[in-house]
Amino acid sequence: MSILDLASDPIDLTAALVDIPSVSHDESAIADAVEAALREQTSGFEIIRNGNAVLARTSRGLPSRVMLAGHLDTVPIADNVPSRREGDILHGCGTVDMKSGDAVFLHLAATIENLAHDLTLVFYDCEEIAAAYNGLGRIEREIPQWLAADVAILGEPTAGFIEAGCQGTMRVRLTASGTRAHSARSWLGDNAIHKFGTALERMSAYSPRSVDIDGCVYREGLSAVRISGGVAGNVVPDAAEMDVNFRFAPDRSEAQAEAHVREVFDGLDLGFEITDSSPGALPGLANPSAAALIEAAGGQFRAKYGWTDVSRFSALGIPAVNYGPGDPNLAHKRDEHVPVQQITDVAAVLRKYLSA
Repeated sequence: MSILDLASDPIDLTAALVDIPSVSHDESAIADAVEAALREQTSGFEIIRNGNAVLARTSRGLPSRVMLAGHLDTVPIADNVPSRREGDILHGCGTVDMKSGDAVFLHLAATIENLAHDLTLVFYDCEEIAAAYNGLGRIEREIPQWLAADVAILGEPTAGFIEAGCQGTMRVRLTASGTRAHSARSWLGDNAIHKFGTALERMSAYSPRSVDIDGCVYREGLSAVRISGGVAGNVVPDAAEMDVNFRFAPDRSEAQAEAHVREVFDGLDLGFEITDSSPGALPGLANPSAAALIEAAGGQFRAKYGWTDVSRFSALGIPAVNYGPGDPNLAHKRDEHVPVQQITDVAAVLRKYLSA
C-alpha cells in the first residue's frame, strides 16, 4: 500500500496522490492509503470507511462545523501518471480535478491543532461517472448524519477563487414526426427535421437571464446540443430528435426551469421529454461561516458556472462553495496541470479560516 505523508508540503502530497491511479470504480488503493494515513497521522478524529469513501470528523464541541469534501476518483488516465514537476508546474491526471484539493484538506487535518470549527472530512468515490454511482449520494442514503455541517467546502478546481453555489442543469429531448417519402418526390412526405426550424430560431434569438444572488452573477443559457434524424440520403425523414440543455440560475427550482423551457417552445408540434435534471445551489454567502471564509480569502468570490456536488449540500440546507487549486478548463485533459503556487495559496487561506 502507498504511504502518504500528510505533514509533507501539500505540493508533494498532491504528487503522491496522483501517483496512485484511481479511475472511477477503481479507488480502493487510494482509499486504503488515505484511510491509513488519517488513522496513523491525525488525532482527535473519528474515522470510518464507507465503500471506497473515507470519512473523518472531530467532536470538540466548537460552535460551528465545517465540511471539507473531495472526490478521490479521476477520469481515465491518458499517459499522464505518474506525476512530473517542471519548474512551478505539476503535471498529471488529477492534479486539477481534484487531488490537489484533496491534498490540501488532508494536510490541514494533520497539521492544524487549534481548530476554530469542528471539522468533517469526506473523501468519496465515483464522482466522475453517472450520478447513480456517486459516493456522496451513497453516503447521504446510508449515513446522512455524517453530512451535517454549517458550511461545506468542495475542493473542485477554481484557480484559487471561491466559486459560490452552482447552476442547475436540465436536458430536454424534443421529438418531431413526419411522413417518409422519396426525396425526389418530397411533396409526398412530411420532413421531420424541418420541424425544428422554428425551435432553432427561438434558441438563436434567446436572451439569457442574468441573476445577482449574494453578489454572485449567474448567467443562464439555452442551447441545442445534439440533433439527429434521417435514414438515407434519398429519403425524407419521418422522425427526428433534438437535445436541448438549459443551464439555469439557482433561484429557479427544477419545476420552474421546466416551465420556462416549455414556454420557449410553446405552440410547436414537438414532443417534449426531460432526460436529465439537477437543481442548482444557492451561494448562501450570508451565512456567518461562509462569510468568514470569504473574508479569509481576501473577499475574492464569484458565481460557479456549471454543476457540482455543492448542489447536494444545498439540498440538505448547507451553504456550500467550490474552492480549490487548478484551472477548471484543464480538468480531464491529457496535459492536466496545476501551478504549485495555487496549492500553497489555497492551503494558506484555509489554514487561516480553520484556525482559532
